[in-house]
Amino acid sequence: MPTTTLRQVNGFDETPASLADATLIMVDFQNTYTRGVMELTGWRTALDAAVALLARAREAGTPVVHVVHDGGPDTPYDIRAEIGAVHPDVAPVDGEPVVVKHAPNSFHGTDLQQQIEAAGRKNVIIAGFMTHMCVTFTAEGAFLRGYAPTVVADACATRPLTGGGTELTAEQIHHGALATIGDLYGVVVPKGADLA
Repeated sequence: MPTTTLRQVNGFDETPASLADATLIMVDFQNTYTRGVMELTGWRTALDAAVALLARAREAGTPVVHVVHDGGPDTPYDIRAEIGAVHPDVAPVDGEPVVVKHAPNSFHGTDLQQQIEAAGRKNVIIAGFMTHMCVTFTAEGAFLRGYAPTVVADACATRPLTGGGTELTAEQIHHGALATIGDLYGVVVPKGADLA
């Protein structure tokens, strides 16, 4: 028997955003997640998908906002150091704002909402690191502020965790997070290529 989502119960639209009518939010594509203690499973594949998504967005004239997490000096999230910089493959270009956050929800204590409002679009497309943390909470933040989030699954990645004494693979965590998003907060598309 198919699962009924909270989105279906509430009659929310299941149409994914298109690049022509959305703002792309690139969440935490930092070197933090490509090496060392926070290295994510499958980060390279997800980053390659993000590169393709970003290229399509730029070609379509989609407004792009980059988000970075700043954990301060001597952390893997130090945005003043190379480890905390945005990966060069998806680095911002002139005219693309960078929002600095200190919490998993990219809207919390930042000007992300003002950046989206300035772009004048209700739909947001979200991709980034980590699926279960900043991607999920940014999708929730967007939803709670009245935006219509679409999350691109193949342009996200995460890491294995232990939950309730059970070892969970990165794949399980990734898919569990996407299921949480898809249950209420937004539409999940498997690939960036699925977006019009």
